[in-house]
Order: sequence, then structure tokens, then C-alpha cells
Amino acid sequence: MLGPILLVEDNPDDERLTLRALSSCGLNHEVLVVGDGGEALDYMFALGRWKGRDVGLQPVLVLLDLALPTIDGFEVMRQIRAEPVTRTVPVVMLTSTREQSALLESYGAGANGYVVKPVDLATYVQTVREIGSYWLRVNGSGVTPR
Repeated sequence: MLGPILLVEDNPDDERLTLRALSSCGLNHEVLVVGDGGEALDYMFALGRWKGRDVGLQPVLVLLDLALPTIDGFEVMRQIRAEPVTRTVPVVMLTSTREQSALLESYGAGANGYVVKPVDLATYVQTVREIGSYWLRVNGSGVTPR
């Protein structure tokens, strides 16, 4: 059984676009959306409302925004990489932040990718489709382990 794609996004418009793009990929994965960094960590580590969740079933991919309420994406990334149960989960920063320092800090914290959200609607959808296709088809993250 495969885990979901975890979308950590606080902007409702970006959430809708990302969900639309992922659904158009033909991927057979549930997409779970959380709106802030604290809730993302709660999900990853089975805390709060996610208590009792099987932490052995981690997301096949996390799409993580940087500018989030409660805990920012950098700290979420650091905490994900600090724990053995989540260390290898693929995480792609999907953000509006274009600063080189944010890119470097993301990779330094352990991100697998850094993608700046395109402003153009069609390009945004295509970019998210390519992320999903790469991480869940080409890269093999979405393949059931044997």
C-alpha cells in the first residue's frame, strides 16, 4: 500500500491549482492537504488529530511551501530529515520564493527539489504535472516496495 501525496499549502488558489494538476496526471494516489507547517509535522509524526496514524505509511511525496503559518517550510524540512522514519520521504519545495538564499537553505535542510511556482496558470499546471510524473513514475518513489 502506498502513502498519499502530502500537499502543505496555505493559499487556497495554489491548493486548487495543484490538486487540479495532480488529478490530471492520472496518478493513483490520494492527495492529502494540510494548511500549515505544524499540521504537516503532526501528520508526519502521528501527533494531534493524526494520533494513531500508522507512521510506517509515510507520504510518497511531500510538496512543501516555504511561507506557512505556525512553522515555516524550512523548519518542517529540518524536522522531517532529523527523524529516521521520515528521513527518506521525497520532499519538493513548491514555493513563490525566488531568492537564492531560500533555495540554498532548502537544499541545505534536505529538500529533494526546489520549484518556483509559475505565475501563468497553464505553466503552473504543467509544472506540477511534471513534478508528479517525475517523483511518482520516473524516479520510482510511487512504486510499491517488494
